[in-house]
Amino acid sequence: MNNISRRSMLAVGAAALGAAGLGLAGCSSDSGSDDKGTDLSKNRADAMDKFGVGTQFKATKPIAFTTLLNDNPGYPEKGSWLFWSELAKRTNVTLKPTVVPLSDYEKKRSVIIGSGSAPLLIPKTYPGQEAPFVASGVVLPVSDYVDLMPNFKDKVAKWNLQGDVDALRQDDGKFYVLPGLHQDVWLDYSLAIRTDILDQLGLQIPKTWDDLHNVLKAMKAAYPKSYPMSDRWSVPTPGGPFLQILGQAFSAGNGGGWGYANASFDPSAGKFICTGAMPQYKQMLEFAHSLVKEGLLDPESFTQTDDQANAKFTSGKSFVISTNAQELVNTYRPGLAKAVPNAKVVKIPVPTGPAGDVKQGLRTENGLMIMKKARDSADFVAMMQFIDWLFYSDDGQIFAKWGVEGVTYTRDSAGNFHLTNDVDYVGLNPTATKKLNADFGFSNGNFAYGGSTQLLESTFSAEEKDFQKVMTARKTLAVPPPYPFNADEQEQSALWDAPLKDYVTQQTLKFILGDRDLGEWDKYLSELKGKNMDQYIDLVNKAYQRFKDNQGKSSKS
Repeated sequence: MNNISRRSMLAVGAAALGAAGLGLAGCSSDSGSDDKGTDLSKNRADAMDKFGVGTQFKATKPIAFTTLLNDNPGYPEKGSWLFWSELAKRTNVTLKPTVVPLSDYEKKRSVIIGSGSAPLLIPKTYPGQEAPFVASGVVLPVSDYVDLMPNFKDKVAKWNLQGDVDALRQDDGKFYVLPGLHQDVWLDYSLAIRTDILDQLGLQIPKTWDDLHNVLKAMKAAYPKSYPMSDRWSVPTPGGPFLQILGQAFSAGNGGGWGYANASFDPSAGKFICTGAMPQYKQMLEFAHSLVKEGLLDPESFTQTDDQANAKFTSGKSFVISTNAQELVNTYRPGLAKAVPNAKVVKIPVPTGPAGDVKQGLRTENGLMIMKKARDSADFVAMMQFIDWLFYSDDGQIFAKWGVEGVTYTRDSAGNFHLTNDVDYVGLNPTATKKLNADFGFSNGNFAYGGSTQLLESTFSAEEKDFQKVMTARKTLAVPPPYPFNADEQEQSALWDAPLKDYVTQQTLKFILGDRDLGEWDKYLSELKGKNMDQYIDLVNKAYQRFKDNQGKSSKS
């Protein structure tokens, strides 16, 4: 499952990145150089002489590139996928995958790269995850070669994504991961709630966290032996999406759970502060603790597996659980249909809190690293053109997501997408016997992220579109500024950042479950100081100030 919220916060948490501008011409150059003037005349084998926005890429003769592949157990890779054969037909490129299980992807990616035997293309890389490989010099500074990518540049310019892309830059001013690009901020994770229980008790769908508190109390009164809410996605990160969206509602920086990063930007102070020490973070803990203390939130929510949480919800033992669009359709509704046939469940708009009607997120998505050794290939320019077409062109994105027109989908006169009769995806065609991802390889999670809002919503149900309409209307909070660490700072950060985060996570769980009294907050703050909180935040602010100063110099030059 793709954790949309997780990828946004990875990018925010890794905002140790800074600065130079990016040329944004939307047309291609057929010169023999990249945008840094480096000679590429010996690296243009099989490349197209004229490649621009809207051009179908096709290598001048069949070539092959190696790629890592994140293998999802819900739709495991098959050599017979139409994705592979049709991709080769359209582009003259055969991708040769090294298949790695989803459960072990990040660890094995590091091992493979460290061994020197990595494939040339490393997809499913969230912004920030490239940082450990930059210092070792094994990944390509892709920002040096974006002149070879007219579709990428066109979307950055057209969607005003310059700031989002610049936030990916390392201290040397370059970025090393090609991100998925979204036209708009969008959020997927929220809460699923049993509306038949609401109707039974004469309750409305909660709009705020206080509303939810009252709804849970009414459910508890009617079903005193139950925990009305029992949550999931807490392994390995306690609180997962729940504490992330709850924390943001309290203005607690990046939030907790998946969203937690030690440094949060305080616009009023103009500097970074420690998230886990914020008064708003304490308010979030007080609210979550009240739910546990009153028997409204299952204390096992922070330690149980997804299967355990799902079983409680689909058997009717609990009534509220975290969700995204796919889990609502693929897990909760089918499960309830078997055990509680009259049950009805919906995904509600994210409840709001003291922060008001706001949302937080980025428009960059997980994307692609390229190994530096690819630069020496005779087919390097062809590779960059191919990547640009598949990941960033309208036709490439449609292909990766929807497949082959007339085989897996059709389009009506208004341009809307429809699955063909015997193909299903995310419950859009529930009677079909074939799956777009499992049987054909499209929307396979490695090459199908980013794109226009229209393309994004093309797989949304009517109710999901209604959810997005509510969320879109909310004010988007500003993206925190970058704080690019240099090599020495990265080394020092590695010693302070993880232990501090681990301690905050441990104490967060103790405060919520009541294993530690919130009256010890001041003592807890002193303990954070003992975990090098002040030194780490000083390091962040020093890097941030240097970034600001360098930006000011660049704007004057």
